Amino acid sequence: MQKFKERWEITQTWQLIFPFLGILGLLLSGYLIGRGLLKLIDMKLTNTLENIVATAITLIIAFVLLQITLLIFKPLAKKWKVNRRWELIAIFIVFAITGSTAARLSDPLLHSVGLTPENTNPWLYWPVRILIIFPVYQVLLIFIGWLFGQFRFFWNFEKRMLKRMGFARFIKE
Repeated sequence: MQKFKERWEITQTWQLIFPFLGILGLLLSGYLIGRGLLKLIDMKLTNTLENIVATAITLIIAFVLLQITLLIFKPLAKKWKVNRRWELIAIFIVFAITGSTAARLSDPLLHSVGLTPENTNPWLYWPVRILIIFPVYQVLLIFIGWLFGQFRFFWNFEKRMLKRMGFARFIKE
């Protein structure tokens, strides 16, 4: 356990939650992608065999996602000026939760104003949905970042992004 803590630059026990949540997130992502692939392939398997194949696919995909994540750790830590590796895991988790939540919230918001994929032209529906997702995402990013102890990082991230979009005059330093 000590080697694990040293590798992830964990100085306090509560920080172990981030690698644990990261592993759970990778497994969940692997599972969801694997289940999607099994539905796409539509193999006729028994329940037991399907569960075995789904578990194997889940583990393979989670392993591949882990390798990709570890590959981008150093460049992103340097670019984002993150001090500890566990903080980078927390940042990844915040991005994942925020993106998923914003996408999930946009559908009910559109339904509340009467826009659904069934009654709206896709050329109108999807741009409007993306326009709805964007501000929801920005607010959620700050809030969820704060919940995960990364408020300062995400506040600075938001300010840089808004400056690049031409909203520099609205940002106080």
